[in-house]
Amino acid sequence: MGEEEVVRLDRTKLLAARYRAAQARPYLASALYSLSVVETRRVPTMGVDRRWRCYVSPDFVARTPVPELSGVWVHEVSHLLRDHHGRSDRLPAAEQRDHLRVNVAQDCEINDDILADGLDLPEGTMSPKRFDMPDGLMFEAYLRMLPEEVRTLDCGSGAHGAARPWEESGDARGGVGDVEAEALRRSTAEAMRSHVRSRGTLPEGWKRWAEEILQPTVDWRRVLAGAVREALAWAGGAVDYTYSRPSRRSGALRGVVLPSLRRPLPRVAVVVDTSGSMGEDDLAAALAEISGVLKEVGVGKERVSVLACDADVHAARRVTSADQVELLGGGGTDMRVGIEAALRAPQRPQVVIVLTDGETPWPSEPASARVVAALIGETPPEPPSWIETVRVTR
Repeated sequence: MGEEEVVRLDRTKLLAARYRAAQARPYLASALYSLSVVETRRVPTMGVDRRWRCYVSPDFVARTPVPELSGVWVHEVSHLLRDHHGRSDRLPAAEQRDHLRVNVAQDCEINDDILADGLDLPEGTMSPKRFDMPDGLMFEAYLRMLPEEVRTLDCGSGAHGAARPWEESGDARGGVGDVEAEALRRSTAEAMRSHVRSRGTLPEGWKRWAEEILQPTVDWRRVLAGAVREALAWAGGAVDYTYSRPSRRSGALRGVVLPSLRRPLPRVAVVVDTSGSMGEDDLAAALAEISGVLKEVGVGKERVSVLACDADVHAARRVTSADQVELLGGGGTDMRVGIEAALRAPQRPQVVIVLTDGETPWPSEPASARVVAALIGETPPEPPSWIETVRVTR
């Protein structure tokens, strides 16, 4: 019985496919030519690592037509340009561990643009339509919409972030460093902008990506979390004496009990605008973020009250999580009512967090508590300067 013939990597075909991709989409040329090729039989198709090394199966190259190979080149470099591995590092730990499911979501983010752009991809390619999902979303959104059991081929750590056994370590065979990768992303985004201005159009996903690279927006979740933490630290900074836990120095003085210092946890009131102009999804996202921060810093359920408010206060009750908030109301908007109701409570809060679209009157003078306003929507009006503001945008 003869030995099975070993297929050698057809580099001419592979590089011809990359040339075709660069000619068809010149704004991707610099990024495409920055990928270094590593031949391996340990990957079924093609994959990339964080250092922009592209691992290629000789068998896959042999059986795949050049137009489809061109599409795969664009697919792999898209993982790296969109910093999928960096974004994967910021996912919750449980989602990070399921790296093949993350890979499916990332493929959906990329492939809808590739297919809409008229490029070819191999049969069986993952796309949003395959799962009855809408086009144009980020992979983080697709990840929460996908069926639990779905899996795909492995695109490597350059996609989902998890190092693979077939990847080379460190600086082996060169590769692209973080600083150079950021420069490639920016130069590609600038090339896309020039392309649009001069003669062409871009798929929506690439257009959004280029705008974000050239005019980055601040992650509202991080800013909101920071503002809430800072307000809680300020409110908890006040110390008081207590005899419930005597000072350790009492032992040095016979018959004398010295009080110890304590830093009490602040009480928090969350005033939620439930008027008809509020976006429910953005509101839920902001509530979830606040709930997570309060839990993280140890402000327990007995120290948090939530007030649903439009032109009047409909409900004020303590909750343990954001999904317990019952949104009532739906009329006009006056957040002064909610803030005043929060400050009149028997257990007065030190921090008041207001979630609103900003279309409301505000108190005329600073409140006796720290007030943080999360402004939901694209162009919310500015509240008074003494209120700390965070803009919550899509």
